[in-house]
Amino acid sequence: VQLQASGGGLVQAGGSLRLSCAASGRTYIMGWFRQAPGKEREFVAAIPWSAGNTYYTDSVKGRFTISRDNAKNTVYLQMNSLKPEDTAVYYCAAKRSIAGWGKWTTESFDFWGQGTQVTVSS
Repeated sequence: VQLQASGGGLVQAGGSLRLSCAASGRTYIMGWFRQAPGKEREFVAAIPWSAGNTYYTDSVKGRFTISRDNAKNTVYLQMNSLKPEDTAVYYCAAKRSIAGWGKWTTESFDFWGQGTQVTVSS
């Protein structure tokens, strides 16, 4: 499965962006990670095929929303109330099995997109 992320850009603090990630095939869990300069890649959010549950890291709860359109094999990350500390390269990722729900390490994801830069100015 190939993943293609898009939608990054430059925005002022308090603004919004929506990231998209199109998959070339079906995936059971899709997620977003981000990596700031000099820091490790960190988990942001995940959503299963059924879209019944979602999971977020604490720092984005209430500001980011993950959703998916299974007909288009696409996952979205709506980012509102952006802060300078949200600046990072954002990566979409996917797992081939629903059994991986609850494990959010980079090693537990099977497929990765190329990343899209999000820059939030203060």
